[in-house]
Amino acid sequence: MPLPRLALAVIGDEIGPSLEDMISFCQEHDVRRLDMRTVNGRNLLSMGLEEATAIARTIEKAGLQVPTFVSPLLKWPAAGKAADGGGKVDFAFDPKDCPAEDPLIHAFDLAVVLGASRIRVFSHLRYPGYKPQDLFGRYERLIDLAGTYSVTVEIENEPVCNIATIADLAELFGSLTEAVSPNPLPLTLRPLVDIGNAWAAGKPPTDAEIDALAPRVDLIHLKDRDSSAGRTVPLGDGDIPWAHELERLLAATEKASTDEILASIETHCPQDARDATARSVAGLRRLAGEIGVEVI
Repeated sequence: MPLPRLALAVIGDEIGPSLEDMISFCQEHDVRRLDMRTVNGRNLLSMGLEEATAIARTIEKAGLQVPTFVSPLLKWPAAGKAADGGGKVDFAFDPKDCPAEDPLIHAFDLAVVLGASRIRVFSHLRYPGYKPQDLFGRYERLIDLAGTYSVTVEIENEPVCNIATIADLAELFGSLTEAVSPNPLPLTLRPLVDIGNAWAAGKPPTDAEIDALAPRVDLIHLKDRDSSAGRTVPLGDGDIPWAHELERLLAATEKASTDEILASIETHCPQDARDATARSVAGLRRLAGEIGVEVI
């Protein structure tokens, strides 16, 4: 059987700050999916629903879809836990900046307004003594909200958070699966696999970790890295062996009868955002051609 297709998306603010920047890029580069995080430097989680609705209508009029609300949920210190200061927090967010009393409910309301079927979440900023069970209560609530709103929760591995690597994701999902056994863990909770983040943390994923997560993977983030310079570069310009990583991941998801993965470009090159994202889109299409995968 062929490997799963890659449904190409870009994260809007990786192109430029304005909605006009994001839409014109998609039209120029034949991209139909626009994942949303900030507009003009403001995180959507800090906006009211009326303002978000105006953004959603503009995107819809441009003929684009928003597959994922790239929210900052739980990318802040856990209650009673001091973060260990593990580096700069990109797109940091203070839940006090949310206009609603409950940021979790507001995030799901925003996802519905955007027409997003997925919402990205984190695992709180890293603190000493973390264990997967610390997050069970938070994720149980997110599972409940996912069921109510029909929106899938995607947990991303992020170096400054407790779940930093693919190994951490595999450990979490293994622990959650064991905790709810003999009942199945709902498929509304999934791992957002960020292989670039794992390499940045110095822990590239193993075959066993990929195989453990593959049955749940429906979304990946794509970025590349120049390890010697310690910086992120456009996809295909760094030293992460992306052809191998993509083929390995897609082969594992194909065994789980998955036929399509959302592949979202998270360029992380703010010094040359629009051009770097264009190079990353071209890089993904080139890499996919090398391994015989369709990009749609």
